[in-house]
Amino acid sequence: MVAFGPETMTKHRFYCPGEIIPGRILGLPSNAAHHAARVLRLEPGDRVTLFNGSGGEFPAIIAGVSKSGTTVTVGEYLAAECESPLDITLVQAVCANEKMDWIIQKSVEMGVNQIQPISTTRSLVRLSGERADKRVQHWQQIVISACEQCGRNHLPQLLPVLSLSDWLSRQVGKQKNSPGESVHNPCFMLLPTSKKRLRDFPEAAQCSSLTVMVGPEGGFAPEEEAAALVAGLMPLRLGERILRTETAALAAVSAMQALWGDY
Repeated sequence: MVAFGPETMTKHRFYCPGEIIPGRILGLPSNAAHHAARVLRLEPGDRVTLFNGSGGEFPAIIAGVSKSGTTVTVGEYLAAECESPLDITLVQAVCANEKMDWIIQKSVEMGVNQIQPISTTRSLVRLSGERADKRVQHWQQIVISACEQCGRNHLPQLLPVLSLSDWLSRQVGKQKNSPGESVHNPCFMLLPTSKKRLRDFPEAAQCSSLTVMVGPEGGFAPEEEAAALVAGLMPLRLGERILRTETAALAAVSAMQALWGDY
């Protein structure tokens, strides 16, 4: 009989999609099994934590390690959560690979709930078809790793790459179907020429969700800015300095969490 006590919870967390049943022996997914056995050098008897991305977590104990995989004995479900009360959607223009990886990793750690990559006129990286699918799969692994590291038990939603025009069209469609949507879910566009700062939107404190859109390395083209304004996005400036795209995204999320979230 395997004993699970308060000391069972450890820093070693593994994402296991699908149903996790207490009392059963479960084989870790290949990536998690490799990390547990080859990187962390875990052995039978070592304690870990499992989560499947839909909330809550399970203490577990390594049952076996072999060339064929790593198995664990699952303990009872724990309703542990660390989600922010503020639902943030980050609409991020695709940028250079290492920058995009960084933005996705850190935004997950900061509590973002949805990540929508978009392609824009001035995007330096162009993704479409199979290349876009592979890049999204790569980003999905970053999302999973970030959740394992930071303790989140809900997996943020990573959406397929859209063109800016397609995403704006969807926003316009939402407004037509739900006229009051913009009031309950304000959408901001980071724009260095804007006159308004976060403190100029006190009404956002009453909202439980919001969206922030960040441009690419070269910023939005004038026609894109105009189209975003027509779609109902509100221009927002972060201080007097012009920030790099990877700085702007994380600065905006951090500030919003501090003002209206769980910071």
